[in-house]
Amino acid sequence: MSKSASGTLEQKGKNFKAKSGLNKSILDQGWSMMMNMLEHKQAWKGGLLLKVNPQYTSQTCNKCGHVAKENRQTQAKFECVECGYVANADIKAACNILAVGHTVLSVERMR
Repeated sequence: MSKSASGTLEQKGKNFKAKSGLNKSILDQGWSMMMNMLEHKQAWKGGLLLKVNPQYTSQTCNKCGHVAKENRQTQAKFECVECGYVANADIKAACNILAVGHTVLSVERMR
């Protein structure tokens, strides 16, 4: 989100000043404060905010369970080197995060 605007030092890209201000705003935010607010609002509405570690979720195949850096060939493409399953990498990561969340919730219910 905070990627620099295209261009060079001599010839700035389009909306250079606006992008610079946006980058500063993004990087200045207190992300833990945002999580606290989300948690509070979910509790207030009767919901639940479940924090899931996203580590390796975009590199894990949910068809065969194989985890490899090579599965995520580009920013957008996921292709399992073990079983050949192909999908959008971000959607695949979201599905894996959802699956982990469901697993955590089912284990919590059993206690």
